[in-house]
Amino acid sequence: MKTKKVTELLIFIVATELVGALSGLLAGNSFSFYKELTKPPLSPPGWLFPVMWAILYALMGISAFMIYTSDAKERCKALVIYGTQLFVNFMWSIVFFRFRMFGLSVAVILTLLALIIAMIIIFRRIRPAAACLNMPYLLWIIFASYLNIGILLLN
Repeated sequence: MKTKKVTELLIFIVATELVGALSGLLAGNSFSFYKELTKPPLSPPGWLFPVMWAILYALMGISAFMIYTSDAKERCKALVIYGTQLFVNFMWSIVFFRFRMFGLSVAVILTLLALIIAMIIIFRRIRPAAACLNMPYLLWIIFASYLNIGILLLN
């Protein structure tokens, strides 16, 4: 891969990772309260979340780069959907952790879920591999939706 392409790929990955980091930063020192919540069955340990998110953000960045480098007619539309879902993803942590608005966070995560599905569909039309890279993200958000709804109902 050419140096320019490697640089662009790294920009996509780092930018996506920074969105997650900034969201966590803006959520404030609110993560400690999560330990005190009553959680639904199958809730993973807290250390798993940052590990998973680091992996998922990297995969998202790679997939967006794959779309960016395509010459497909729907490329711009796909990248707008990507950016929109990334913004909604960014907002979820703030709504859930900083403001502790569990009901609203359910609405945000279900919106995110719909956007991820739309993103995967359009990515698949452009580059099927880019869509496949987002399948772990889709599965994680389905699981996170279960956790969020469970926390809403139990707390």
